[in-house]
Amino acid sequence: MDLHLTGKVAVVTGGSAGIGRAIAHGLAAEGCDLVLCARDEERLRSVASEIAAVRVVAVPADLTAPDGADRLAAAVEREFGGADILINNAGTGSEEKILTAPDDRWQFYWELHVMAAVRLARALAPGMRARGGGVILHNASICATQPLGYEPIYNVTKAALVMFSKCLANELIGDNIRVNAVNPGLVMTGDWVKTAKLLTEGTDQTWEQYLQKIAEDNAPIGRFATPEEVADLFVYLSSDRASYAVGSTYYLDGGWLNVTT
Repeated sequence: MDLHLTGKVAVVTGGSAGIGRAIAHGLAAEGCDLVLCARDEERLRSVASEIAAVRVVAVPADLTAPDGADRLAAAVEREFGGADILINNAGTGSEEKILTAPDDRWQFYWELHVMAAVRLARALAPGMRARGGGVILHNASICATQPLGYEPIYNVTKAALVMFSKCLANELIGDNIRVNAVNPGLVMTGDWVKTAKLLTEGTDQTWEQYLQKIAEDNAPIGRFATPEEVADLFVYLSSDRASYAVGSTYYLDGGWLNVTT
């Protein structure tokens, strides 16, 4: 299937690892030029060097800082004159208790999961409008609907991101800018490995055993997704083949979602 993405300019945040890296490779395979953003400059440039078929610009930036989005938007304008696709993928898991987590921890995740997306929409959507339209996608989480008990801040901020996505979709569809969100379930990323190691430290269970049990207990499919399986949905939603997809949230969870939740 030709997704008609050749020559489009796509911005991918959190593009140095996991789902973001897989999305970058998927979009590049369809002919998109890329602007990749992440905090770790060395890892980001390594990913950029993996992709040779299209033009890739690496922009190291911390999107929890108010000027991070401005730096990224300025690079997009300077290098390509604007963007056609924005994928807000930057994010990370958490581990805390509500009654003991300090304000600054809440603020960090709010800036990363919500305000980064708000600021990038403000910065890049006007250029998309001038180019005739575009696509904005948010990588949220099944935890936006079906929370995990050990990461309340992650759950809350991802839920806020889903609502922001819906509100932004309603505001921008008149400008031919389609906005949607994806709620992945279990995806084998570095975040899951980090969490599993944290939760099994000092126990008789290995982190690999922990993750396998998570998959068997929660996902009827009985396994984690690969980042590439999730990336494929993002690439499709970035294309005109998904032209009627507006203001929706798509679950990609191997059957994990409990519909009674």
